[in-house]
Amino acid sequence: MAEIADYFSVSQFLLVKINKLTSPPYAGQILQIPSERGNIYIVQEGDTKILLCGSEENYRALNGTDVFYIGMRVVIG
Repeated sequence: MAEIADYFSVSQFLLVKINKLTSPPYAGQILQIPSERGNIYIVQEGDTKILLCGSEENYRALNGTDVFYIGMRVVIG
């Protein structure tokens, strides 16, 4: 899933949410790719949702989740 998300510059959480996935996608499965894209960034110590995306609402819209932790790949806007 990470490779697909990185290729299209979207978050894994958003791909899962939009496609209502309960298991990893299988070869040949058609996935919806969100139209909103951004730059993939790996969260570092000291980063915040507001610092990376301007607001918590923007973070949620770009990433499809409120989850946020060091080492996580997120879309920034």
